Amino acid sequence: MLISVGVLSVIGSVAFNAPSTTNELDSKGKTASKGPNLPSDPELPVMADGRHYPIVPADPGEIASLLIDVEKALEDSSTSKAELPSLGHQQQVIYRVLSKDIKTSEQVLTKLPERWRQVAKRHLAARREFLSMHRNSNRPHLLPAWRIIPPEPAEKLLSYYRKAEAATGIDWEVLAALNLVETGMGRIDGVSVANAQGPMQFLPSTWSEHGIGEGDIRDPHDAIQAAARYLVRRGGLQDIRKGLWGYNNSDHYVKAVLEYAALLKEDPRALTGLYYWEIHFASEMGDLWLPVGYNQSKPIPASSYLKQFPASKAK
Repeated sequence: MLISVGVLSVIGSVAFNAPSTTNELDSKGKTASKGPNLPSDPELPVMADGRHYPIVPADPGEIASLLIDVEKALEDSSTSKAELPSLGHQQQVIYRVLSKDIKTSEQVLTKLPERWRQVAKRHLAARREFLSMHRNSNRPHLLPAWRIIPPEPAEKLLSYYRKAEAATGIDWEVLAALNLVETGMGRIDGVSVANAQGPMQFLPSTWSEHGIGEGDIRDPHDAIQAAARYLVRRGGLQDIRKGLWGYNNSDHYVKAVLEYAALLKEDPRALTGLYYWEIHFASEMGDLWLPVGYNQSKPIPASSYLKQFPASKAK
């Protein structure tokens, strides 16, 4: 299982749909509201879709205010769908930054209302488990041979999680959390160093076990159903921690997945933000954003990618 691209000519040629800043009508005929004004700088380099790396203010009070606005907009069903990618990415980067800065994060938490303080604590706890998991690892100088693709629509993914829950008894929130930490809900189309494959990162040998893999290892529906069956086989119905340990032999991994699952159980609307998180890779050059369109058949130096795509790193 997977724990949680010279010059990329493919990215430069991919067509992106830049988020709209105007109001629109949703499918039910309601007027969709515009999200909050996110920090912006016209001098920053942008990706092909016109977006730059999310800016996180230095002042804890400003971070708290921004985070409240973002969280509210993400859970508001009237927020324009065109705004959601930027909102989700902003949320993600705020938590990635705060997870590595204990002092600032504590100051931010004190400025959040209780409702959002508990949400932030969940996010920070999960992220810090992954940081602890790799604390003694050297940051790689090569970026992976991945292809970053658009995920299945959120509604479809949710239906797959719920179908798997109905069939096996494994909570859909756990399956969503696994899908998130393994491949960003299917954005990563690639093979891990251990040869794990597909949106739920199965080893072919595990997939081929009787009663586990059915269908296509790279198909989101089939992989999510198989993940639920695998968790059952590893004792997940009796103790989900035991099942998750079978998925990845790390207490940090198990705790992180359960934090995200708890977040979804406390408020299923949190799935919206998580769904729009982007793929970030912690390299020796920093925390690099690999957007949809990244496509590399062989690992390449992070320095080469950053030189070609300066928008992939915070300034």
